[in-house]
Amino acid sequence: MSPPTFLVVAGEASGDAHAAAVLRELRKRAPAATFFGMGGERMRAEGMETLYDAREVAVMGISEVLPRLPRILSALRGLARAARDRRPAAALLVDLPDFNLRLAARLKREGVPVVYYVSPMVWAWRPGRTRQIAAVVDRLLCIYPFEEPFLRARGVDATYVGNPLLDEPPAGRMGPEARLALGLDPLTPTLALLPGSRPAEVERLFPSMLEAGERLAQEGPLQVVVPVASTIDQGRLEALAAGRSLRVFFRRGRTMDLLAAADAALVASGTATLETLLANRPMVVVYRVSWFSWIVARLLVRVAHVALVNLLAGRRLVPELLQRGFTPAASAAALREVWRDSARRAEVLAGYQEVRETLGGPGASDRVAEALLAVAALDSPAGRRSTALA
Repeated sequence: MSPPTFLVVAGEASGDAHAAAVLRELRKRAPAATFFGMGGERMRAEGMETLYDAREVAVMGISEVLPRLPRILSALRGLARAARDRRPAAALLVDLPDFNLRLAARLKREGVPVVYYVSPMVWAWRPGRTRQIAAVVDRLLCIYPFEEPFLRARGVDATYVGNPLLDEPPAGRMGPEARLALGLDPLTPTLALLPGSRPAEVERLFPSMLEAGERLAQEGPLQVVVPVASTIDQGRLEALAAGRSLRVFFRRGRTMDLLAAADAALVASGTATLETLLANRPMVVVYRVSWFSWIVARLLVRVAHVALVNLLAGRRLVPELLQRGFTPAASAAALREVWRDSARRAEVLAGYQEVRETLGGPGASDRVAEALLAVAALDSPAGRRSTALA
């Protein structure tokens, strides 16, 4: 009786991390199981065969997608072909909706059960996409509590499994102790810069982030820490920082440790804002895309806030600086407000506590692994074998 195999697809640094955590849980339940698909270094470290690297589809905005479209379509066809040849017990598709929903439709035609982890933001834009999800996804696993009722009301088999960031161990040290452990000056004020997990994000955001840091450094001693996403070339970040009047410390991964060492953070909009919240660090959220992508987004997106932490809080808890509003001067001024104004800082941290209480406890990766095995057992002969081997 052959061991079960699973197709797993993720395309960004956060998806790579979330999928790797699920693979660890799956290996506990089905030690003989094998995994293939698309992912990054964390998934490879868990033993997955990556037919395509996550960096190949780590693009943002319409203008950035078009030049990479042939490669993206090649990966889509290649993964569908591999699923047809290998007949996985089930597929776990993580985030990356424009790619993964197209892949899910092809997998559905091949009779491969599909579990989709991290819901597309259909509550923010393109709500009609829920019909597509209902048609091609067997189970949708949400990471924000408000998503489950929204999706179920529209015919999607959705379940809130908790947020995977709650599964990550908290930093063991905070503030000066954390800085000392990282080889930094423990007494020097520290700013974290999180420029995103896509190369185009880094190019658009990181230079202005560094300039904001330089402005703050003119007012007194400052050191900067930068977590490097698995999908980013650290050498490129170092080149962008070269020649700056800042002491910049880079470390691949270890985001929570670096945030624990910081006093405040300047963060690209996305998953990193929730990591910063969980690290209990005041933040300013920034973002910039091409003007074409921005105009399209303004026409289609219907949410009051862009920053995830503000969406979860239901109010403008932390500053958002977008497009022309994202300048080094504005960033430095907003950081001063949430960092050095004690009343404003206390307001932000109290809001963080409210958001944490809505997210529940840890265990998301465990629940995803259970759901994937359940779908495989119910919907495919190969999956029924996986339950016996677990």
